Amino acid sequence: MFLIDRVLLVAALLVVLGVAASKVSARWGVPVLVLFVAIGMLAGSEGVGGIGFENYRLAHGAGTIALAVILFDGGLRTPFRSIRHAVAPALSLATVGVLLTAALTGAAAAYILGVPLLNGLLLGSIVASTDAAAVFSVLRSTGLRLPERLGATLELESGSNDPMAVFLTVSLLEVLLGRMEPGLGLLALFAQHMAIGSVVGIGLGLATAWATNRIRLGAEGLYPVFVAAAGLLAYGLAATLHGSGFLAVYLAGMMVASRGVVFQRGILVFTDGAAWLAQVCMFVLLGMLSFPSRLMHVAGPGLLITAVLVFVARPLAVALALAPLRFGPREIAFVSWAGLKGAVPIVLGTFPLLLGLKGGEPLFDVVFFVVLVSALLQGWTLAPLARKLGLEEPGAPEPAITLEITSLQQVNGDIVQYTLTEASRVAGRTVRELALPDGAVVAMIARRNRVVPPRGSTRVRPGDHLFIVLTPAVRPLVDRVFTGRLDHAPPLMPDVEFPLRGDTTVGDVEEFYGVSVDADPAETLEALLRVRLGTRLEEGRGITLGAVKLKVRRIVDGRVEQVGLVLTDAEG
Repeated sequence: MFLIDRVLLVAALLVVLGVAASKVSARWGVPVLVLFVAIGMLAGSEGVGGIGFENYRLAHGAGTIALAVILFDGGLRTPFRSIRHAVAPALSLATVGVLLTAALTGAAAAYILGVPLLNGLLLGSIVASTDAAAVFSVLRSTGLRLPERLGATLELESGSNDPMAVFLTVSLLEVLLGRMEPGLGLLALFAQHMAIGSVVGIGLGLATAWATNRIRLGAEGLYPVFVAAAGLLAYGLAATLHGSGFLAVYLAGMMVASRGVVFQRGILVFTDGAAWLAQVCMFVLLGMLSFPSRLMHVAGPGLLITAVLVFVARPLAVALALAPLRFGPREIAFVSWAGLKGAVPIVLGTFPLLLGLKGGEPLFDVVFFVVLVSALLQGWTLAPLARKLGLEEPGAPEPAITLEITSLQQVNGDIVQYTLTEASRVAGRTVRELALPDGAVVAMIARRNRVVPPRGSTRVRPGDHLFIVLTPAVRPLVDRVFTGRLDHAPPLMPDVEFPLRGDTTVGDVEEFYGVSVDADPAETLEALLRVRLGTRLEEGRGITLGAVKLKVRRIVDGRVEQVGLVLTDAEG
């Protein structure tokens, strides 16, 4: 039997066990990364598998590739429209939050372990960041659905705080090895990493979206491969230019998603599978790298350091980072508890070993122990805490039927699926009563396992999946129609003109969009404009009613078919 045959057998068996473990995770609530690591430990030299593995360089390389794939998939799934609500808190957590967490944890670690302060700060820097793979896997496996701003903040933070942790770790290692002096040079290095990572990620992401929509490949299956390869290219290029590859690959995914590409659903399915495979391989491999007997020797100080990190350093850092940004006590408490550790600290923990730092091996063992305890303690209790704090939103069941626009050309339209719950304001209404904006239409209704043809008299019910064909410009309005509560929906942007049908009533505008118009609720927008403008009724003319402007956009056969609605301030 050739060596490659044995390697394939063992690797395939470990991946199969890892995928099966995800089912156990969903049923028992155990964080999936802990199960993956446990499988690796069982397969390792001190487990039943007896596979000797202590190649830190290979683990570092495999972990880096896996993290790049996971971050790219996370970027593709981060709604670009949510960034403006989450960018400030996420960046505050990713910079100030990581720095404070590293400093507080590092000072405590130096005292607990009896090592110099710089060595303690190195350990604090390694475990300071929230791990994207851990956060994404817990949110997916538990089905936890959070308010949009809170969820976007967590995902954006976990995807963007790795550069600060990498910067702090590398900088402290350079100082400890005598290659660099502390000072302004470190700040310049950080600015360089962030700037290069941002420019490469945004530039390559936009270029990838442009190219994907214009090239003609021989098979549909090549499009996901092309996009995924472009994401890895963003990482490699940024790292080669001495920038942050992790930031670049995450931003590249976000840019691709923001532009919209052909075969988007197929691309997401492909990257989702690749991200799961990357998680399985990465955590199993890291589990094989650990030695349970060595972990037991660091259990005492490891527990103390974990306690400081979870109950002191992270909460203080989050409170200072988020308090000025209008986050309430419940949200701050949840974000503090959601600082899960995962593969990033373990991969960073291999750096001292690769560079030959004295004391690197016990430091790696402490990091590994802290990550396992954090994942078990916080990952297992994250969903219950969200429910206890009243932050979990009702989950939407997956539709039994999916619909997608498949075209070799970029279409100026999307198919968006909305699931109605008992709390949906439109549940029980007919399709004609939904008052959808001009540019949006109900294409299909999936009810259980059957298709209900949408007619004007069709009444929508809780549990229905409505597939809406719409132009991107009206997406904010349609989101507000189908949201459970208007106060949970993102506000409409002022000075942006939204197209509405002329037969929409003033009451509909108030009820479905949360926009107050000072007029009779029973009056249609067409009638309102006709009365107020009189003989001046023509396309381009409009009226102002307080903070709302109404403009005639299109007249057909003497009837006002389309009306433009503009908010002059942040109302709505």
